[in-house]
Amino acid sequence: MQFTRFGNTGLTVSRLCLGTMTFGLQTDEPVSLRILDTAEEGGINFLDTADVYPLGGTLETAGRSEEIVGRWLTGKRSRFILATKAVGKMGPAAWDQGASRKHLLDAIDASLRRLKTDYVDLYQLHADDPQTPLDETLEALDSIVRAGKARYIGASNFLAYRLARALGRSEVRGLARLASIQPRYSLLFREIERELLPLAHEEGLAVIPYNPLAGGLLTGKHKLESAPSHGTRFTLGTAAETYQKRYWHEREFRTVNAVVGAANEAGIAPTTLAVAWVLANPVITAPIIGASRPDQLSATLAAVDVRIPDTLKRRLDEITAEYRRGDAPR
Repeated sequence: MQFTRFGNTGLTVSRLCLGTMTFGLQTDEPVSLRILDTAEEGGINFLDTADVYPLGGTLETAGRSEEIVGRWLTGKRSRFILATKAVGKMGPAAWDQGASRKHLLDAIDASLRRLKTDYVDLYQLHADDPQTPLDETLEALDSIVRAGKARYIGASNFLAYRLARALGRSEVRGLARLASIQPRYSLLFREIERELLPLAHEEGLAVIPYNPLAGGLLTGKHKLESAPSHGTRFTLGTAAETYQKRYWHEREFRTVNAVVGAANEAGIAPTTLAVAWVLANPVITAPIIGASRPDQLSATLAAVDVRIPDTLKRRLDEITAEYRRGDAPR
């Protein structure tokens, strides 16, 4: 495993981060614990979760992933960088979601209880909340940092202009500053290269992208002519529709076939190549990898040691160029 600085902070993290959103629904607790063990053996010291996980669940399952991670971390919390997120709906009341001061202060305490820890290393806004003034949200995050409940703060799924505004408001107000951004990024989703990644580079933000395998489509195991496989994100509870809308299209399958062909010619597993391509971007800190079985981690862990030849890198960039524009027709 390789390690790197977390943006402009003094924190050091592994070049891969283990995402845990499958824990508690797609994978039961025993399998989830084995996945965590495998990640630890592979040198990963950076874990990402969220209060609403597991993916595809409901209000009744929300929090399970954090609980599983918390039980696994018992006795070894100090050896891991732990990140979680809030903003998603966690209860029946109108205020049980969003980025209001009330919800964020309630949410961090609930996450800490589930994670069995006094603090998280990184506390992130899971999404932008346009209904709450940014100043209110940033003040709440500042309170959480000052209370020692989070070491750093970050955001996920923010548009570049909203991220820039959040950074500016925190500087003007003298509040704790966002240290990271967690966007979607893969060979099949490159829009963030246009504005978000240049902003992150200029501002010294850590970038920890999710979905580097496009929900598993870039593994090459799915076929458009077949129904989505049971037990994958394309059939998983409340997440199935989202993932099918994102990736289950003829254009994406054509692209995956071209990527898989390039990978086979190079003698690199498609999964490994897809993650290595994300890692090759110098702005990226640590892609978030996931698994529904421990053995699936072997191909993604291998990506850290792969240097993509320049000719292959250019070929992959050309194959997927239309996903950078964001306006390509389907």
